[in-house]
Amino acid sequence: MTGNDPAGRGVVVVGVDGSEASKDALRWGMNYARMVGATVRAVTVWRFPVAFLWSPTPDPEMDLEDAARQALKQIVEQVAGDQGQVKIETEVVEGPPALMLLEAAEDADLLVVGSRGHGAFAGMLLGSVSEHCVHQAPCPVVVIRHPHHAEQQRSDS
Repeated sequence: MTGNDPAGRGVVVVGVDGSEASKDALRWGMNYARMVGATVRAVTVWRFPVAFLWSPTPDPEMDLEDAARQALKQIVEQVAGDQGQVKIETEVVEGPPALMLLEAAEDADLLVVGSRGHGAFAGMLLGSVSEHCVHQAPCPVVVIRHPHHAEQQRSDS
């Protein structure tokens, strides 16, 4: 492993958007990191909603970055609760999800994403973010498919 972990044991970046597939990805990434002695970097990407761009003045009380940070903290605590010891770092960034995950994976040994997050259309095998990451990542990519998506795919056929 060549990641930027000070102990030299590697970094596993996991994209977390709150979807069940991303929680599965975090769980998988934590298990893998524990087996190889790596650090998990859980990354949440947020964006201003398009409606903000048309609004004369965005609501000053609304702190989207803080909301994303709190959601990530809650998800990591929820998923880590049933996992063994593994070092977990968290990162919250603003921008286009696929590009920000690719940037976060620049020094990683592995990028783990869910197959479909909150923005996917029903019936897609891979979401646009996971597909972009598979084709453009600077490191190997693991795409985790949530069991519900597999069941839904079979029933749609």
